[in-house]
Amino acid sequence: MNKTFWGYKRSDGRVGIRNHVLILPASVCASDTTRIIANQVEGAVSFNHQLGCSQLGEDFEWTMNVVSGYAANPNVYGTIIVGLGCENHQAGLIAEEIKKKTNKPLEILIIQEQGGTLNTIAKGTNLARQMVQDAVQLRREEFPVSELIVATECGGSDPTSGLASNPSIGELSDLVVENGGTAVLSETTEFIGAEHILARRAKNKEVHDKIYEIIYRYEDHIERNTGLSVREGNPSPGNKEGGLTTLEEKSLGCIHKGGTTSVNNVYGYGELMKKGEGLVIMDTPGNDPSSVAGMIAGGAQVVFFSTGRGTPTGNPLAPVVKITGNRETWQIMKDNLDYNASQVIYGEKTMKEQGEDLFNELIEVANGKLTKSEVFGYTETAIARAANFV
Repeated sequence: MNKTFWGYKRSDGRVGIRNHVLILPASVCASDTTRIIANQVEGAVSFNHQLGCSQLGEDFEWTMNVVSGYAANPNVYGTIIVGLGCENHQAGLIAEEIKKKTNKPLEILIIQEQGGTLNTIAKGTNLARQMVQDAVQLRREEFPVSELIVATECGGSDPTSGLASNPSIGELSDLVVENGGTAVLSETTEFIGAEHILARRAKNKEVHDKIYEIIYRYEDHIERNTGLSVREGNPSPGNKEGGLTTLEEKSLGCIHKGGTTSVNNVYGYGELMKKGEGLVIMDTPGNDPSSVAGMIAGGAQVVFFSTGRGTPTGNPLAPVVKITGNRETWQIMKDNLDYNASQVIYGEKTMKEQGEDLFNELIEVANGKLTKSEVFGYTETAIARAANFV
């Protein structure tokens, strides 16, 4: 399965599979302005940012990591930051963080300094048009799979997730690792009950101990701040409706997405990841949009997302390939799903064959094939908070 793909070489040395210009809101107060600017210019993207103000400490830092990481993501050609002017996440502070991570094109607009919304939209639209014109001058070049960081996620899980779709993604993860790339396993709360299995696969004692550390941190935090166990909210009502009965059952299905290779590193939420590192873990919540946001901020160019009950989730920067192992879900939500992994349950394909299918899908999407979420224009974004949730 040694293949190459055609991507965009960035000035910082990374390789993107999309060529977006990001109109980045510094805070909730700038979100509608950035949305309007992005809607004026084909090739520009934005998202609904609900944070960026009234944040302190770790909460402030996590949000800063994600928004600056979004700008640094290889799928972004350049960024225009739009701030209101009085928020905690000042546009200038965001720009400083972005410059630590990348040297790509960057512009700043402050609504209060531009004289209001209309002037900011006019100036931002002109800047975006020019940046898009520069971006489209780039031509795709051929690169090895080792340039890719592939995020994995599961949401709306049911028993078919652990039986079919997650193991198929695990086969894909093994192929990505075999070809020198990085595969990312996420959702720390959904390791609980299976953490000992992951820890046995750690490449050294440091990684082994870090896996237990992130599990204990989540459990302790939630218990101290709510008086409840993480098991009070996991499995979710939708998981139970689908047939999952315990958190351990859900966790055993979740970790299948990591395949069979050694776990080589554990990254903090939104932390910039290395390419060519094999299988790694990012410490994220189980909440799908915020987990995905952390991995995209960390540099993942594409997401493979399994779902038993179905979801329309997308992302403004990276294609999200959605897979289900439930044949009924495939029929009911075919508009939102990209691959039917139920074939292995019915004996129509082997798990290895489905993993190879997903690897081929990875190459096609990296070469420009649009996912269902991209066609619909889904841009769901949430960012984890210091008050952790499951």
